[in-house]
Amino acid sequence: MNPKDIRTSNDPDLAGSFAAIQRAARSAQDLAIRTNTSIVVSLDGKDVELTAADLIKMREKESRQPHH
Repeated sequence: MNPKDIRTSNDPDLAGSFAAIQRAARSAQDLAIRTNTSIVVSLDGKDVELTAADLIKMREKESRQPHH
């Protein structure tokens, strides 16, 4: 695996793909919350199932954190 941050790529399409992946993940989370279903994500190399309730809790925690 390449540890280089993709956002620093000289290829603008590759560098922009990071934001696209983040938008796609957020969209998948939105859908899981709306349909009260789970999604599976990889955290620290392990597959983890996140329920809609888990996602809502994560969003609430994010909204309480100060933004830079």
